[in-house]
Amino acid sequence: MYKGRIARFDAPGLPFEIETVSLPEVAPGQILIRVSRTNICGSDVHAWHGTFATRGLGGQLPTVLGHEMVGAVEALGDGVHTDSNGAPLSIGTRVVFPYFFCCHTCRNCLAGRRNACLNLKMAMLGRADEPPYFVGGYGDYFLLPAGAVVYTVPDSVSDDVAAGANCALSQVMYGLERVDQQLGEHVVVQGAGALGLYAVAVAKARGAARVIAIDGVPERLELATAFGADAVIDINEASTPKERIKAVRTLTDGRGADVVVEVVGHPSAIEEGLQMLGQFGRYVEIGNINVGKTFEFDPSRFVFSNKTMVGVSLYDPEVLSRALTFLEQYQDTLPFDRLAAACYSLDDINDAFAAAEGKRDVRASIVP
Repeated sequence: MYKGRIARFDAPGLPFEIETVSLPEVAPGQILIRVSRTNICGSDVHAWHGTFATRGLGGQLPTVLGHEMVGAVEALGDGVHTDSNGAPLSIGTRVVFPYFFCCHTCRNCLAGRRNACLNLKMAMLGRADEPPYFVGGYGDYFLLPAGAVVYTVPDSVSDDVAAGANCALSQVMYGLERVDQQLGEHVVVQGAGALGLYAVAVAKARGAARVIAIDGVPERLELATAFGADAVIDINEASTPKERIKAVRTLTDGRGADVVVEVVGHPSAIEEGLQMLGQFGRYVEIGNINVGKTFEFDPSRFVFSNKTMVGVSLYDPEVLSRALTFLEQYQDTLPFDRLAAACYSLDDINDAFAAAEGKRDVRASIVP
């Protein structure tokens, strides 16, 4: 019997309720994780508001939000001995894992598109009022289903650095891989929250000649520079799309960007970002996850410039292993620890979400 707390989410607009629940046993193939840290991602805030409907993804309420997490093995179900790289697992091993779970047997999985699994299951979509209860990161435990991908965290990588690997970092790595960002290319990142800061760092590590970050929060612009941005555009100074597009053209020797990454999360950024691209530019769309939003679009600009837009949802689970390697290699040169410097206890989760909504923290974390 495993007893622990969850922050139950009953409905948008209602406060989280802390509840103690019990898991009778860990079934064969499952792994029970003692959660050590869970970040508050933008999609968690959207779900909290009701603008990102977990029900629309097959989820049910009440549930437990939270997915960008790290923890240690608390119990191993029968038949589980190693992680997905073959490293041995034991009680206390620190691990990260994709927050979505593939069947590995459907046509999409077999075609190498596991993030489009036809039987996909996710954290935050299970019910919190019936076993196994521990279905999201905001709790003392999280139960990994049988067959889940899981990776051991390198000893040198701390929990606060590793927590962002399984969502924000892996997703931008996957997005830049999807558009095959090359050495010497110019990359623009719209938005310098956690996703944007990771995108800056990864683009630079992939050999971008110049990375340009756009935001309006001074701390985020300063962090973007610390993460490798060669230039920043403050939307408070360049207050119109025309001014920002002109600034990007100037910073890219008049050619426009080769790659633009959208992590603002508002559709109004898309047409602006498309105009920042040069010939054969590639637009990586990650941030807009709220159904029903639209933007005005001039297709002639898209066609005549041979541009490409790639929508990126989730990532191939294997990317997470590379994300850990990236953190291990760059943690001494990039300030990853500043991304989740604000910590809140599980009991203070409502205050943490208020802080996240007000953008007082780049990435607030819940530490049970």
